[in-house]
Amino acid sequence: MKPRIYIDGSEGTTGLRIFERFSGREDIEILQIDPGLRKDIAERKKLINASDITFLCLPDAAAREAVSLIDNDNTRVIDASTAHRTAPGWAYGFPELSPAMRQAIVTGKRVANPGCHATGFISIVRPLVDAGIIPADALLSCFSLTGYSGGGKKMIAQYEGEEREAGLDSPRVYGLTQGHKHLPEMQAVCGLAHAPLFSPIVADYYAGMLVSVPLAGSQLTPGTTLSRLHECLSDAYAGARLVRVMPLSAQADVGGFLAANGCALWDGLELYVTGNDERMTVLARFDNLGKGASGAAIQSMNLMLGCDETAGLNV
Repeated sequence: MKPRIYIDGSEGTTGLRIFERFSGREDIEILQIDPGLRKDIAERKKLINASDITFLCLPDAAAREAVSLIDNDNTRVIDASTAHRTAPGWAYGFPELSPAMRQAIVTGKRVANPGCHATGFISIVRPLVDAGIIPADALLSCFSLTGYSGGGKKMIAQYEGEEREAGLDSPRVYGLTQGHKHLPEMQAVCGLAHAPLFSPIVADYYAGMLVSVPLAGSQLTPGTTLSRLHECLSDAYAGARLVRVMPLSAQADVGGFLAANGCALWDGLELYVTGNDERMTVLARFDNLGKGASGAAIQSMNLMLGCDETAGLNV
């Protein structure tokens, strides 16, 4: 019998992208709700409990409500909202971070899908904290440039409307109060004593994300060079199929410019180590709707089902 998959919130940007990735897959059965009953709690409950795996592509409150509807012990959940990313008992859906994290996804019944900005920051910082290169009490900063698709249907409509505000023509910094919803997981998953100073920026292009973490050599373990930093990340992701640590020469190979949309439509993530031994910047480039959302969710599902982790992904 094929595993039965249900997407609760299939009309949203992430839900639609997950559904698209099921095209051509014959190893799973998709449970679909009558469009007129998308918000009917009884119908949603029936489909959630009939599924082997349910994807939650909902606002936080609705995601918590959906979990409360589960009375089938065999139903497993992948939650794409922020609701459960630091919740006890939930695996964090970033298998490349450690063998233990991968195993927690493989065997888990509840998996929280990482946030897009958080994916970039954590991919850089977690391995460096684990290796002792970044002290856990370090005061870090992070800048993250994203395409407007990360804002969902409302923001997409704003940017693609025939008449739009002049401010949309330039990059816009947001999260000005330092209260962005991704900060708790960025701190917790990396094991940091302090949340980073975080500046997200949305710009006038559809998809792609570039997350940068600047590091002064003086704040790292003594003797850490640019080469050592690169070696540490290369070792951490050795054998990873969806995370690539680019050669040190890459900062010259790209001509001094790194386009944030360079990985759009690809479901992996690239890491670039740039700068010099005194001032370093590590950058993560990926698709905010791919490894930053639906691609990561499908990867977790594949691991939970015991199939090729890249099945249905753009690799």
